[in-house]
Amino acid sequence: MKVSIITSALNNCDTIEDSIQSVISQKYENVEYIIIDGGSSDGTVEIIKRYQDKITKWVSERDQGIYHALNKGLKMSKGDIVGFLHADDIYAHSMVIDLVVSRMMNCNTESCYGDLRYVHKKDINKTIRYWKSCPYCEGLFNKGWMPPHPTFFARKKIYDKYGNFNTGFKIAADYELMLRFLEGNKITTHYIPDVLVKMRTGGKSNRSLKNMFIKSSEDYKAWKVNKLNGGLSTILLKNISKIPQFFKK
Repeated sequence: MKVSIITSALNNCDTIEDSIQSVISQKYENVEYIIIDGGSSDGTVEIIKRYQDKITKWVSERDQGIYHALNKGLKMSKGDIVGFLHADDIYAHSMVIDLVVSRMMNCNTESCYGDLRYVHKKDINKTIRYWKSCPYCEGLFNKGWMPPHPTFFARKKIYDKYGNFNTGFKIAADYELMLRFLEGNKITTHYIPDVLVKMRTGGKSNRSLKNMFIKSSEDYKAWKVNKLNGGLSTILLKNISKIPQFFKK
């Protein structure tokens, strides 16, 4: 099975080389690697060019934000399975994609996800938060649960059938998409109890109290646009559920 990995970037010259190397060092061979750069001016493009013989497709042009960029990558992708790795993130080990493919094939599932470690921006061996997930069952989203999006892989046909990222969301389109797929359309999924991604701290949704408020309001909106029964208590539980992650290191 071909796996498409899509990376969005914008002025990530300090981190994108680590991300690229973590993709091209994967042991799984049938990988289509796509990078969508938003018109970087800091040297990111020069780093991408350095590895262009290892990258299937890449573009550098202005876009309308991260989710617009990911949708561009989805339209370009030809893989049977799609995953996303942001320019600040790296795969935890070289067998991640191999593990994803084998589990999805053996379990005959439409998607999968695993665990994630938030690491220090300048020291990826220093864990700040450990996002340990769990097997999914219907109703978990109502309790504030969601899978770590950087670890989420789904078959391309799921995007073709149920849609890509909703660009009406500026921070929480990943949450809305997984809510739509798993809770709204009941796609099958499988939990891999292994750290799949190391994510540098400082993501857009966590940079300020203002962004955290915007994200919570968008999380609430995600339930409404999908006509699902989730209220303010769900969003409160979602935020509270993050607290134990700081103690699981």
